[in-house]
Amino acid sequence: MKLPYAEFDLSGLQSYPLASRPSKVRVADFARPAARAGLAAALDALPDLLGGADFKAVVAAIRAAKATGRPVIWGLGAHVIKTGLSPILVDLMERGYVSAIALNGAGVIHDFEIALGGSTSEDVDAALGPGRFGMAEETGTLLNGAINDGVARGLGLGQAVCEYLAASSPPHAAVSLLATAARLEVPVTVHVAIGTDIIHMHPAASGAALGEGSLRDFRYFVSNVGHLAGGVYLNCGSAVILPEVFLKAVALVRNRGISLDGLTTVNLDFLKHYRPLTNVVSRPTAGVGRGYSLVGHHEILIPLLAAALY
Repeated sequence: MKLPYAEFDLSGLQSYPLASRPSKVRVADFARPAARAGLAAALDALPDLLGGADFKAVVAAIRAAKATGRPVIWGLGAHVIKTGLSPILVDLMERGYVSAIALNGAGVIHDFEIALGGSTSEDVDAALGPGRFGMAEETGTLLNGAINDGVARGLGLGQAVCEYLAASSPPHAAVSLLATAARLEVPVTVHVAIGTDIIHMHPAASGAALGEGSLRDFRYFVSNVGHLAGGVYLNCGSAVILPEVFLKAVALVRNRGISLDGLTTVNLDFLKHYRPLTNVVSRPTAGVGRGYSLVGHHEILIPLLAAALY
């Protein structure tokens, strides 16, 4: 049979209240920032070899960047947020170790749900069969609304959601990266692939707003990358989207003749993937800086890294 160009009819879509959905991740299970004193001996005792040497070098690079007024930019995949690390990242923001944040589309969704309801990460296996996957009403309607309204006012996607959360004072704002970013004036950019995120399934989704907002965020991100000489870029848990975005940002910065001398890049994930190793660790630092790959679970390595920075 021949198939026509026909949009899927969303008029009869059935959603449900976010609070009624069983979620696998709850604020009560989140990590807690730990003072360096309890871990100092163990961290200092790491060997100056292989992963131990790399971990210490990353800590030193982040410390040096902050001390010299150079940026530390964090690229975060959604899994980092789903593993309960928001309090650790909020603490790093409070202490001045976060100059900007780049997220993929799923990252902003999980942070938005945490801010509103204190939980996130639905059981996809259980929800997909009965057709309930991705149908939380607040996520689909309120988040799309925040994006549509903010982009219409000339904001980027990340800035739009930050402003919405700041204005609405959700109950769990203290553990929301975007609400904290709004409070501390830390720029957040969101880099979207259309069709990959649950909010794209809802009638309120606007391709024009998502595309325009994400393109603005890309250009904001390029400007941030343009300040990374002597600074640090960390890619945590994004295997494809953010490494590709980072490489294009580096290409634009170099096209304008802007130096990235002294750049340190870090990929942090529990698997080694081609794009992060190539587009973050190797290519951008060739001849101008140093790239590191720290292999391990986010929920272990990021709290250790944060504790080492006390």
